[in-house]
Amino acid sequence: MKVEALDHVNIITGDLDGSARFYEELLGLERRDGPPPLTPETAQWMYDDAGRAIIHINSLDCVRTYDREITPGDLTGALHHIALRLSGYEETLERLKARGADFQENFVAAIGLRQIFTADPNNVLLELNFFGE
Repeated sequence: MKVEALDHVNIITGDLDGSARFYEELLGLERRDGPPPLTPETAQWMYDDAGRAIIHINSLDCVRTYDREITPGDLTGALHHIALRLSGYEETLERLKARGADFQENFVAAIGLRQIFTADPNNVLLELNFFGE
């Protein structure tokens, strides 16, 4: 057995449309309905350019196999952050500024990594990584 890749991240939200729009507008991900038995009103999946559904966004009332109490709001809870590798550092900064978003920048010189940290509408902390930019 071996881990091949991170498959996806699931976010539970009280604002399905606003959360999906955030990932569309900031990261350019393609929004699609989740597969049945999920419905467009309870689940939106966000796809990258390679056609992978990397972020699953579910409403509070979406059916879940492993159901538990969900309380969106505290900054990512026990999960510290979600890291995504991107290109287009300057464009991403401009999009964040246009949204009036709070963000922090970091540079890891030893590996040529520029980072932007920001929270999504559900207060999930994102680490946006740009190598060689």
